[in-house]
Amino acid sequence: MPYFKTSQEWLDLSVALLEARPSQTRVTAKYSIKPVKPRKAADPSSTSADESSSPSDPKPPRGSLVLKTYDPVSGVALKYRTTKAAEVTRLMYAAMGRLGRAQAGVQDVPEETMQDADAVETPQGEQTPTQQQQQQGAAGGGGGGKKKKKGKK
Repeated sequence: MPYFKTSQEWLDLSVALLEARPSQTRVTAKYSIKPVKPRKAADPSSTSADESSSPSDPKPPRGSLVLKTYDPVSGVALKYRTTKAAEVTRLMYAAMGRLGRAQAGVQDVPEETMQDADAVETPQGEQTPTQQQQQQGAAGGGGGGKKKKKGKK
C-alpha cells in the first residue's frame, strides 16, 4: 500500500476505518532513527576546503515515524511516514487521541469557539475600557505619541 502524502488524509481515513470496525482494526506507530549516509563528492576536483569541512560536521541521525492503520478483515492498510519533528509531536498527541476515541466508540465533541471579550454584549449606556480606548484612538487622528525614554545603562 502506498503512503499518504498528508497526515490529515491518513487521519480522516483511519478514523473512518476505526468507526467501521473498531474491534478488529489496529493502529501501529513505529519510530526509527537511522544514521545519515555520507554523500559522495560529485566533482573529484573539488577544493580541499570542502573536503575538510565535511568530516568535521557530520549530520545528526534522522528519525522517521511510520503510522499504519490495518484492518485484517478487509485487508485495508493505511500508511503515513514523516521525518518532521513538529509533525511527529502533533501526530502522537492529537491524532492518536482522536483515533483512540474512535476505536473506543466515543463521539468526537466539537470544539466550541470562545467569544472575544469585545463581542460580549454590554448595557446600552456603558462601555468597556477597551471600547473607550478604541474610540479615543479613532477620534485622535492617528498621530503617534511620544516614545518612552530609555533608562541609563
